[in-house]
Amino acid sequence: MNLLITGAFPCSPDQIGQIEGLGYSVTYVKDETVPLSKQGIALSGIEGVICNSLFLKNPIEGFSHLKFIQLTSAGYDRVPLEEIQKRNIKICNARGVYSVPMAEFALCGVLQLYKQSPFFYENQKSHVWEKRRDLLELAGRTVCIVGCGSVGQECAKRFGAFGCRVIGIDLAPFSQESFSAVYGLEEMDQWLPMCDVVVLTLPLTPQTYHLFDGGRLSRFKEGCVLVNIARGPVVEEEALLEKLREGPLGGAVLDVFEEEPLDRDSPLWDAKHVILTPHNSFIGEGNRRRLWDVVYRNLKEYQGG
Repeated sequence: MNLLITGAFPCSPDQIGQIEGLGYSVTYVKDETVPLSKQGIALSGIEGVICNSLFLKNPIEGFSHLKFIQLTSAGYDRVPLEEIQKRNIKICNARGVYSVPMAEFALCGVLQLYKQSPFFYENQKSHVWEKRRDLLELAGRTVCIVGCGSVGQECAKRFGAFGCRVIGIDLAPFSQESFSAVYGLEEMDQWLPMCDVVVLTLPLTPQTYHLFDGGRLSRFKEGCVLVNIARGPVVEEEALLEKLREGPLGGAVLDVFEEEPLDRDSPLWDAKHVILTPHNSFIGEGNRRRLWDVVYRNLKEYQGG
């Protein structure tokens, strides 16, 4: 199989050799945002790809012999899924690769707000000795995780370890030991008013676009903290700003946004009680090893199957 590997997959020459040892003929391109035609590569000769955003600049219709796609992301929102399914192209994602750092980030963000870390950080810079008497505890809080896949399960483990009651909301409810219970999406609205923290780890689909609009955000418990490590468009940003200013939201931990990079003039930069990062929650030193394990296993299974 003629396999195209893009720079989205950080592999070494030795690892490329191992892939070739499985029977693949490998072509490597560093920048997948440059159309392959401009790099002298004929799309019709490619049978498999390892990529992230390749199809944003290279229409999949040109890949006439494509049979296999391995994504380096967990989400499918950068690929034309309808066309892939129509053509019976096998597609694999990077499930589980980024779950640990993302779960750690979610917990860290909530703790920063609960323990007033931004306040103490600013005072440290100014050499100011000032106590706060309004620090909060996570123990005993109710945490709702919307999207109970790999990332959601890792989040549940960590919040549970801090003494939280963790419930899950998922399109397909199931029993999982890290959650006290998992409910269907249709039951979400009845649980939101009871939750102190809501963590979003669900995929972006037509069904989840602006799932958290002004009406739904109004259902949140007073003082609730919203954590979004899913995709920005899952939350209606204007409504989020309104609910941060006027309630009921007590704070937000935001790693993803409707438009990225976030505009320098966005009011979110200066919003109170907001922890804001540049789509960085998935970074961890174990990612490279985990991604290699997932990709190599999937390539081996595909050749064998």
